[in-house]
Amino acid sequence: MTEATARRMRLSAVLAILLGGAVGIIGSTQTWLNATLNDGSQLAVPVPGADALAVLAPLSLAALALGLALTIVGRALRYVFAVVAIGFGAGLGWGAFRIAAEQPIDAVAGPVTDATGLSGAQGISGIVSGITATPWPGVTAAASALIVLGGVVVLATAHRWSAGGRKYRTTRAAGTGPRDSIDSWDDLSRGEDPTS
Repeated sequence: MTEATARRMRLSAVLAILLGGAVGIIGSTQTWLNATLNDGSQLAVPVPGADALAVLAPLSLAALALGLALTIVGRALRYVFAVVAIGFGAGLGWGAFRIAAEQPIDAVAGPVTDATGLSGAQGISGIVSGITATPWPGVTAAASALIVLGGVVVLATAHRWSAGGRKYRTTRAAGTGPRDSIDSWDDLSRGEDPTS
């Protein structure tokens, strides 16, 4: 694998994780389910993603942070973050898929309780006559697959990634390697005279 290919794989992996996390955040504010109540009014109660899947927003935010952190961490943490990204994506994907496929009563419990005052599985299932899903659970499941894919790409290619930028290094051996204008500015920042 050439250096250019490694750079492209790194960019692709980071962008996949960031895109998956961003779609998850957007999805948490969108209506995932509509619960129809049989209280005579046939009122449809909209259920946003954050209520349908409680871990959606936190895990999506964590995936965003993880994607950004991948751009600066060292090799060992890349592997750790890749495994964590795969876990985040798998958890989000399973939850979103379950909601899309089953439209479970527990996913609408919070909003139905807010609308009717009834709580408990028995009370909620007694008043809900039907649950329909919007496309958002499927969209979020696809986005979580991007997070998993990004994590897998990181696992496969992290050993080829170049090290983080010079500004993230804490030490540099004096007199080693070629010096450039950035090194001179770093010397000035430390109060040293780069011209001596």
